[in-house]
Amino acid sequence: MDLSSPAYTRLVDGMLDLVAARDAVRLVPELLALFELTDGKWRRDGHRVTEAVYDADDAFQARLLHLLGTRYHESEPGSVRRRHILALLNSFRMMRAATRQVPVATRSVLIGLIADQDVYHDPAGLVRLAEQEAAEGRDLPDEFIAVVRRSYLTVWDGRKRLGPLVARLDGPPVNPGEAWSDQALADTAKADGAWRRLLAHAATATSARPNAKWERTGRALLAGLDADEVRERLLSWLALVGRPRTGPLLAPPYGPDPNAVFDPYNAQALRGLAWLLSLPPAHPDTVRALGALAETALRKVPGVGPVNPKVANAAVVALARIDSEAALGELARLTSRVTYKGTLKILDAELDTRARALGLTREEVEEMAVPAYGLTGVGHAEHRFGEVTARIEVRGTKAVLSWTGAGGKAVKTVPAAVRREHPDELKELKAAVKDIDKMLSAQSERLDRQFLARRTWPYAAWRERYLDHPLVGTLARRLLWTVDGTAVGWADGELRTLADAPVTDGTEVALWHPVGHDPAEVVAWRDWLERHGVTQPFKQAHREVYLLTDAERATGTYSNRFAAHILRQHQFHSLAALRGWHNTLRLAVDDEAPPAVRALPEWGLRAEYWIHGDDDDAGHPDITDSGSYLRVRTDQVRFYPIDAPGNSAHCYGGEYRMWLSPGADPVEPLPLTDIPTLVLSEVMRDVDLFVGVASVGNDPSWQDGGPEGRHREYWTSYGFGELGASARTRRDVLARLVPRLAIAGRCTVEDRFLHVRGDLHTYRIHLGSGNILRTPHDQYVCIVPKSERVMPPSGYLPYEGDRLLAVILSKAMLLADDTKITDPTILSQL
Repeated sequence: MDLSSPAYTRLVDGMLDLVAARDAVRLVPELLALFELTDGKWRRDGHRVTEAVYDADDAFQARLLHLLGTRYHESEPGSVRRRHILALLNSFRMMRAATRQVPVATRSVLIGLIADQDVYHDPAGLVRLAEQEAAEGRDLPDEFIAVVRRSYLTVWDGRKRLGPLVARLDGPPVNPGEAWSDQALADTAKADGAWRRLLAHAATATSARPNAKWERTGRALLAGLDADEVRERLLSWLALVGRPRTGPLLAPPYGPDPNAVFDPYNAQALRGLAWLLSLPPAHPDTVRALGALAETALRKVPGVGPVNPKVANAAVVALARIDSEAALGELARLTSRVTYKGTLKILDAELDTRARALGLTREEVEEMAVPAYGLTGVGHAEHRFGEVTARIEVRGTKAVLSWTGAGGKAVKTVPAAVRREHPDELKELKAAVKDIDKMLSAQSERLDRQFLARRTWPYAAWRERYLDHPLVGTLARRLLWTVDGTAVGWADGELRTLADAPVTDGTEVALWHPVGHDPAEVVAWRDWLERHGVTQPFKQAHREVYLLTDAERATGTYSNRFAAHILRQHQFHSLAALRGWHNTLRLAVDDEAPPAVRALPEWGLRAEYWIHGDDDDAGHPDITDSGSYLRVRTDQVRFYPIDAPGNSAHCYGGEYRMWLSPGADPVEPLPLTDIPTLVLSEVMRDVDLFVGVASVGNDPSWQDGGPEGRHREYWTSYGFGELGASARTRRDVLARLVPRLAIAGRCTVEDRFLHVRGDLHTYRIHLGSGNILRTPHDQYVCIVPKSERVMPPSGYLPYEGDRLLAVILSKAMLLADDTKITDPTILSQL
């Protein structure tokens, strides 16, 4: 409805007449209908209604409040109507006024309405309601007490104004409404008072670390309980953390959804539970639960960021307090998975402390901390249960649990006798499989970042920590190394040279990199890996080498090789963190931000990738609810001495400039010719990865060019343009793979495309983006891969981790048999 139209004015006049007549019954439906028409907006004449209601007598206001509150509770939880009713009450300033003195029935309605909110921004009103209920001997609902506690923690001046009330409220030890807290309350209600006191003590964890007094109290409470029961019960609660709220709160029309984050009062209790778990004797289940809690608490929420870093930090602190190999291994694993700067800082500090205590380097501690998880040989273990044998075997990036019965016959499911007679051992086996999968991923990422670490190992230590380690060995034996300068790989039970000569001893070992090696030697190693059926955990022999171009020699101190791209900001941000870069999200605000930076302390260098927010020509950017740009534009790559002052530029663009302290001189970027070839190649490879993964050009749904079509030219040029280094590597791999496929007779690799001949059309799949053109007239075909991991066709692949390679192969298999396609979205394009 046009809020300036005569019709709107007439509706407002009608409501004013109802207010004047004190007809609340007829006024309520009129108000709700108008709010639904205007989506909760008053403006102009509508404000006359709010003033009239505010000036009305107390009896009318109480009646209107009661009717609106009743309608609120009759409406669907979380509905737009509930938000409209709350907005109406706030517009009338009745929520605050009603807390002064209203009839019991109306007060009950109001308390129920407040109990549905995340916080309440009138602390004085909360106090008055609580006092009125107490004066009449009425108990406050637990959900209302939860609002008081949350408001105490988060509302401005809440601690001062609500502190006395929170102290005297006799509420539950934690707030209801979350899956884990509901279970904890149910369990403690059935147990004796010691459990309730333990849970209440956990909720007092308000500091970054447990102090001596807090720990003494915790130990005293634990002393009266069975340690195994404590562990099992607390772990059962933590297993529910992160599940959807059981009592959803009303989400505001703007801003973050409180249902997506932890209740702040309960978050204190989670911190306390994590610390309490570090006090009893160490147990593998405790370590797993704390690691999972840290990752759950760091899960990203749109408009918020990590769910609750304080809970994650508490889990890390608890892990560091547990003196066990498993706990140290979990800390090491988290350093490869965590990207949130605050938690990563604590992880680094804890591992550095442990390294100093052991008299080792940080790198040595991380290597020695990797548990075997019960593996007795490299990548395998067997466990006997009477006549049944369980076998754990690492296959690529996954651990597989299989079973054989009497006589060695394979069985598909866990035998009933094992479930019945060995439930604890079975549980531990299944947990070990999950642990191995997580650690394999973390160790693969750690090894992939070792190329710039300049690490070398004594031969004996390297064999122990890498080649012969039960878990890491499954990765190390699929990589290439140099032993005293000679390149070797693992095949047929031994280290072997390119000529397959065994290498049984040595002095110094390093990770092999194709930089500095003749191209013919690199190709020979690729052939060697294929001949021995070795699939590398990441690109090594097929790793791209980025050499200086003529254009970069001409620019001298910067590279434009990966400039002028449009990247999805949040995907780029996450990927940059995983690759060891530090980036700041660009917000659509009047502020500056540094470029994406990777520190290279081993080389005394700092790499920078200059970016800025993607504003449209009219200055109306596409942003999230929290104000961050959805996309960024890319610019130069530069290198500086690691201690040079930082650069920054406005978030929406403009010139980067160096921030200098008084009297300091600017530091010029280093000539690209001075950057070591290995450093230049690895940094450029990272940046190529950012573009290859996060560019909107490889998103099939961006065929129209995005908002207002302003990126159509970029999408076309990227989606079907010249191939970058990683795409050229993919082309070389496909040229070797395609002849072995069942559809080989229908496929050819030419220039930028994989050509696929179907029965209906011939298709060209771009090797850089995966986008598809079909005959006739190069018509675009949009096939969006599923979000879950795409599995490549069976057969040999030289390396893992190239999702786009798997996507291209799966599209080729689909299109080669295009007459059998049943998906209506795809069929409509053929």
